[in-house]
Amino acid sequence: MIAYIRGKLASVEEDKVIVDVGGVGYGIYMSVHAMSLLPPVGSEVKIHTYLNVKEDMMQLFGFHTRDDLQVFKLLIGVSGIGPKGGQSILSVLSPDDLRFAVASGDVKAISAAPGIGKRTAEKLIVELRDRLSIEDALEHAASAKLSAAGRAVKEDSGVRSEAVQALVALGYGSTEALRAVKQVEMTEDMKVETVLKHALKHMAL
Repeated sequence: MIAYIRGKLASVEEDKVIVDVGGVGYGIYMSVHAMSLLPPVGSEVKIHTYLNVKEDMMQLFGFHTRDDLQVFKLLIGVSGIGPKGGQSILSVLSPDDLRFAVASGDVKAISAAPGIGKRTAEKLIVELRDRLSIEDALEHAASAKLSAAGRAVKEDSGVRSEAVQALVALGYGSTEALRAVKQVEMTEDMKVETVLKHALKHMAL
């Protein structure tokens, strides 16, 4: 298995990139969103990869982070979702947005991905509900903003999780609520009510 490829970004095509590694060009399929985050052609890149092997071909699918790759593997483990479908979902939802969409049963957000219908989205939610955690998404956001110990990060995540759920109960969209709460600058001992007030300000912008 090829875990990742590091080399010079040689070119960007419609649905894939070419990475030059020691004079060998590797074609790696990536979503349009993922390709938009790449540095200019000629720069060095490191792309995490998944090798899809079929009887008549081998394809490399690329991702910016190991988290992207791990979520992709979970997606293609769902019956009816192949590598192209998994990549399509991650082109419209970040791994964290997908975690919350699954946790909240947001079929609409998932079925917005090209080629993913309502039934497939519903099946995905059922099969991945116990494997994709909203707490993971909120811990990622907390970890990016806090340099405190892991325990403090988990406490921060719990407050954020309650705030997101409260916003959804008030009628806000699940993805919209998650993004608003993730923008709140957390301080020590911040209460859920305070997080809600700040999140609502972001949603009003």
